[in-house]
Amino acid sequence: MSSGQALGAKVRAGARLSLLNTVVIRIGNFAAGVVLARTLLGPREWGLYATGMVALGVLLSANEMGVSLAVIRWEREVKEFAPTVVTLSVLSSTTLYGLLFAAAPAIARALGSPDATTMLRVLCFSVVIDGIACVPNQVIAREFRQGARMVLDLVNFLVTTGTTLALAWSGAGALSFAWGALAGNLCALAGCAIVVPGVLRPGWKAAEARALISFGLPLAGASLLVLAMLNVDSVVTGALLGPVALGFYQLAFNVSSWPVRSISEAARRISFAGFSRVADSRQALADAFGRGLGILMAAAVPPCVLLATLAEPVVATIYGDRWAPAAGALRWLALLGLLRIAYELAYDCLAAANRRSALIAVQGWWLAALIPALLLGAHRWGISGVGAGHLVVAALLVAPAFWWAMRRAGVGGAVVLRACARPFGGGLLMAAVSLLVYRWSGQTRWGMCLAAALGLALYVPVVLPMLRLLRGGGSAASQPREERVPALEGER
Repeated sequence: MSSGQALGAKVRAGARLSLLNTVVIRIGNFAAGVVLARTLLGPREWGLYATGMVALGVLLSANEMGVSLAVIRWEREVKEFAPTVVTLSVLSSTTLYGLLFAAAPAIARALGSPDATTMLRVLCFSVVIDGIACVPNQVIAREFRQGARMVLDLVNFLVTTGTTLALAWSGAGALSFAWGALAGNLCALAGCAIVVPGVLRPGWKAAEARALISFGLPLAGASLLVLAMLNVDSVVTGALLGPVALGFYQLAFNVSSWPVRSISEAARRISFAGFSRVADSRQALADAFGRGLGILMAAAVPPCVLLATLAEPVVATIYGDRWAPAAGALRWLALLGLLRIAYELAYDCLAAANRRSALIAVQGWWLAALIPALLLGAHRWGISGVGAGHLVVAALLVAPAFWWAMRRAGVGGAVVLRACARPFGGGLLMAAVSLLVYRWSGQTRWGMCLAAALGLALYVPVVLPMLRLLRGGGSAASQPREERVPALEGER
């Protein structure tokens, strides 16, 4: 077997394990969230937790200045520069946490939840843990060791969920989330040290540090913009509408993110590494992106469309009637989730192709357009307006920007249209059928189930010919040209 074929086999095996891992963990998280939302914690507690997650997300996007991505992208022996990466990431994450700790009261007040100070300080310590664990995590991604990733994620999930549920039952409220996340991350860090030994030792080489910062800072800037975009809605909702409205909005956003987390996260564990292997060939990169986008859209359209068309019965059935106000935002955010999946794959493709300036330009434009849209939507229509503003900006203003950036990387519009044609056509058919059937049934829960079943029955034949994308033959994504594939370390 040639090295190109071996890489293709690794990518496909890693994709299967990554998908299995993501689905299992997401099902577990979903079940735990339902238990907490229906029995122990209400909208206010979820709102306070959302406040903490906003701050943590911003910190995580910049905690190691993007230098850990060199572990995947650089073609050198990792252990040569890993000590410098460890030092930079730990210094950066510790500094960021110190600033957060001092500013936590002011941040909590600005987000409309002054009693979230302790939540911020506890939850955001995870940024320090992430800074320490970044190198072994990226080594796992570089080597497509998704079996090890699955074990670590399962340990994290079990510890996090067990701790959170136990504390919630004891009356700890929103802090249950924070302490649970901290416990899970600490256990995952210990697991990383076992799975990838010898890479947590700090060290320093000035020349390497300069090269790493030069490589990583633009990517960290783009990542920070992405996180700002995905969290500015929570900031606007909390500041203008209060923590209870934020709790409803957060639940809607979490539900809309089920397809993103189950499908996109599984892909992103291997997509950057896979695109990096074919980034020297514009044609190979375009083929890989088109194949990946087609697979993701075919899988993502059904859940996103059904969540959008059946938002009210889904929320009431799963979480209970007290969460019904979340449905107003969910119908818009579900369609946003479909765009997020496509844009995240494009992000990884552009990053692998070293189009960092284009990434920053697109993300900056997105954020600049989003802020006034969200402010207007929140002021006029509450959380429904926030969700609608998010979708309108992403669909009408951001799509052309990504189109421009991808063309500069060698991925033309025809590639995108071919990948999306069948899934989007099937999705329109599914949306029409599910809405008609649900209304015909008198908007009952059995009608919801019938609408979903008939919609899927009509969707599947439309996308069935795309099964060929799951096979290994022919595409650059599965069989990169051998002369362009760098040597990989053997799997441990």
